[in-house]
Amino acid sequence: MSTQVKSLFDNIWNNYLAVTPSADKIHQLLGSGNDLINDHVAYRTFNIEKVNIDKLAQHLIALGYKECGEYHFEAKKLYAKHFEHSDDTLPKVFISELLIEEFSLQTQAIIKKLVAQLDEETINHPSFLYSGQQWQVSFADYQTLLAESEYAAWLAAWGYRANHFTVSVNHLVNFEHLADVNNTLKDAGFALNTTGGEIKGDKAVKLEQSSTMADKITVEFSDTKAEIPSCFYEFAKRYPLASGNLFTGFVAASADKIFESTNVAA
Repeated sequence: MSTQVKSLFDNIWNNYLAVTPSADKIHQLLGSGNDLINDHVAYRTFNIEKVNIDKLAQHLIALGYKECGEYHFEAKKLYAKHFEHSDDTLPKVFISELLIEEFSLQTQAIIKKLVAQLDEETINHPSFLYSGQQWQVSFADYQTLLAESEYAAWLAAWGYRANHFTVSVNHLVNFEHLADVNNTLKDAGFALNTTGGEIKGDKAVKLEQSSTMADKITVEFSDTKAEIPSCFYEFAKRYPLASGNLFTGFVAASADKIFESTNVAA
């Protein structure tokens, strides 16, 4: 692994941990002191040229990543791609973007106002992937976005950071099955995302996924402070294809439900 790639993911991880304290505890719980292999890291963005998937991906492609798959989420009005490195110990990166033209003019105006505050130089620097919230956003605008898209509201509040990291269950020493990982997490007091069941996917689609519900962290908006969902931790078990190689893609029907790990509780 090149020093450059390691440095980038160390920075992304530390930025994620700063707002996801549960991840550190889970890392210790599942790893028994050993490092864990990350299956993938996920990002959210908008389909505005200045910050679209390709803009974020440029930092990965410069380090040897390649585009490997695309996905459509019609209900959530999202499009996504995933990227892989030839070194399979490096995490895959899943980047989704909100199709803003499918939302109300009010929501589009708020999003455009946020993106307009970003500096091109900042976006073109690799540190953009762990820069967090780089714009001013009011709690009122956050709530307006939340009424139409939880995804948009989350991105407005948290900006450019890993939405989640994902433990590769295939590489865990003490666990073979995702259900055992889930039971260990629940026994330790962690809440899991139960949308569509605790385990999304199965052996037939070659991928099982589960996730915690996001931590709640206080955010400073331009007009007030509020405690809202931050990031979460995901767990993935992959199964072999006919070739014997593990499936490396994603299952849109499962990912659709994983997005709800950052939902604001009713």
